[in-house]
This record gives sequence, C-alpha cells and structure tokens, in this order.
Amino acid sequence: MPRLSDTMEDGVVSVWLKKVGDQITRGEIVAEIETDKALMELEAYEDGILESILAEPGVRVAIGEPIATVGDGTGSVAAPTNANSAVPTVAPTVEATAPAVASQDSHADLRRTRVVKSSPLARKIARERQVDIDTVVGTGPGGRVTKRDVEAAHSSEPDAPADTRELSRAASAVAVQQVAGSGDYEEVALTNIQRVSATRLTESKQQAPHFYVTSAIDVTDLFAFRAQINATLDVGKVSVNDLLVKAVAVALRQDGSINVSFAGDSLLRHRQIHIGVAVATPMGLLVPVIRDADRKSVSEIATESRDKATRARDRKLRAEEMSGGTFTISNLGMFGIEQFTAVINSPESAILAVGAAADELRLDNDEVVARKILRVTLSADHRAIDGALAAQFLATLKELVENPLRIVA
Repeated sequence: MPRLSDTMEDGVVSVWLKKVGDQITRGEIVAEIETDKALMELEAYEDGILESILAEPGVRVAIGEPIATVGDGTGSVAAPTNANSAVPTVAPTVEATAPAVASQDSHADLRRTRVVKSSPLARKIARERQVDIDTVVGTGPGGRVTKRDVEAAHSSEPDAPADTRELSRAASAVAVQQVAGSGDYEEVALTNIQRVSATRLTESKQQAPHFYVTSAIDVTDLFAFRAQINATLDVGKVSVNDLLVKAVAVALRQDGSINVSFAGDSLLRHRQIHIGVAVATPMGLLVPVIRDADRKSVSEIATESRDKATRARDRKLRAEEMSGGTFTISNLGMFGIEQFTAVINSPESAILAVGAAADELRLDNDEVVARKILRVTLSADHRAIDGALAAQFLATLKELVENPLRIVA
C-alpha cells in the first residue's frame, strides 16, 4: 500500500482492475485506492504477472503492507484474503516509491534510508521512551514528526495500554446500543474519508486550544461590486466566496502572523498563501486548495474553485490538490446559516467560518438604512495565535471587504 497523500495512514482498495494471472505493464493502472482524501489510481511499479491479490476490496491496509504480488508467473497464485484487515494504529512509514512486492527486510531498508523531519522535542522524547523515530509517521507540516506522533507510536507498542481511540469507539457503540435498544437503529459504515476526518478533527480539538473571534462585516458594497464584475467580465460567475478567498489572501499577505503552523517547539511562518475551501461531498468533507491565492485574480480563483469543487464531488481530485493548505475557509451561507464556528484543519492554525449575509438596520448620518451584514468567525489555535493577532486579522479583513476595490488593487 503506497502513500498517496501527505496525511494518509492506510488505504482501502476500492476495485481491482486486473485479475490474478493477468500480464501487467509498468505504469498501467491496476487498482483504485480510496485514501483519506480521494479515490486514486494505483499504477504498476514494474512489468510482470499479477500472481496474487492479498487485499480484498473494502479492506483497510496500512501503508507499506503488501496488497498484491507481481512476478514472472512461476510463483504461487492466491486469491484475495482478509489477512490485512487488522490495521495497526501507527502504520509503517514506507514511501510511495516502494516496490509492489517487498519483504519486511526491504521495508526496514527503506526506513533506514528515509530522511525523517522531526522537532528536537520529538527526538528527545523518542530517546527517552526508546522509540525508533525512523518508524514514526509524521503528522506535522511536510510530514514532520512531532511530540504527539512519538507519544502515539509509544502507546501503540505491544506492552502499552490499548489504543484509547479504539476504547472510545467501543464505549460509544455500547452507549448507543443501550440508549437505542437492539434493532432501533441502522448502522451505516463510515467512508474512509469520513473515518479519517473524524479522527483528525477529534485530534485537532483535543490538541489545539481553540478560541473564537467574530466580526460583523457590511457587504452591501461587496455585493454591488460582484454584480458589476459579473456584468462586465465574460469568464463565468464570480461568487461572494470567491471574493472572500481573495480578500483573505490579501489580508494574509499584509499580515502573515495568522499564516502559521504550530510545530511543537517552534512556529512555521508560511511564505506562500494556500487557501483551502471546504466542500461537502457525498463521501464526506474535502478541502481543495487554491495555491498562491494572493497572486491570482478573482476570476482565476472563481474558475479554479468551480473546477475543483466539481471534481471533489466526483472524486476526481488528485491528492496534491488537497494538500499543503495554510488557511481554510468554510462557508455555510448558502444553507442560510448566519453564524457558526469551525474546527481547525491541522496543521493549519486558523479557519474562517462564513455565514449568510442578512439585511440589518444601521445608522448612516442619523438615518436608519438597510445594509447587508455578513458575520465571520475565526477559529484560532491559541498556541500559535493570540487574541490580539486574531482581532487584528479580522479588522484587516473587514476593511478590505467593506472597500472591495482594495481586494483587487
């Protein structure tokens, strides 16, 4: 099972496109793999005969574990098995360039040659707890191994207590059965995307101390500006969210103190501005990334957002199109939600929740007038961002949105 995304820990074979005994050619698509982000095609690493399939469709397999064998046709032929259905909590860290067939010894060789990025604190804890840091899956920015990763690896060792996440799941299932009673509910299996999202969002709330700041923004002029753009430009419709993506990108360019990631004993200040835009799909929540959003025009952002949102719903996005975000926007305004708070998309340090614009009465030169007011709420990781920085960012964003020409200037 290759690593097909930066946050992937295991994968599910969705379908085999070849059967045992088939000749395959290097680069040929042999299977589709469901990762934590998308449905991805698996290319054959070498020419040969597909001698055995080790993972049935629907079975979760840890990164680095064999899912099939390819040989010259003289090896034994085996049907799919469930041998890989028990996925360890911490998967072996084998890169996507690993061969299709590899012994455990070759896995170890790959780990020894792998360059592991880790924080000094993570290395210190690894030494103290006798954890081989080369085998730890990093969940920090760029695959960096953090203190939490080392502690998770230590807790998954045979002599350690049972995985607390598994205990929590079991307790939840028992509680549901006790309340609902036997036969009074339908059990629906989570998709791989939903399962991974549940794990990562739980970790985000547990690890990152969230705090929230809300601002009411007058978007009357922004709506008029959008109407003017759509009436003038022949490039497809620009949405309010497209303008907000651009405004956030400009605000982050003016003040990068929010465009950071917490890395244990340091802060990573990102030089580039990559905005994730949350998209609801039938399989779960996906976050396509608009890279270098501050350098793109509003029309370019609109075109890219539409394309990626459509492909996200069709499960045709590539993993790299959903990786590397430095800030996320989640908009529920189209559902009539006026205000909400969102969970930070780790390893980012902030996410902006956008509600629906509503007509409200305001005083203007002692006259009562109706204005369109939009409420946005910034969720911030208090380890990386303090209240003053969050407030200043929203003040900058408010100034830009209420003077929309400054967004495109």
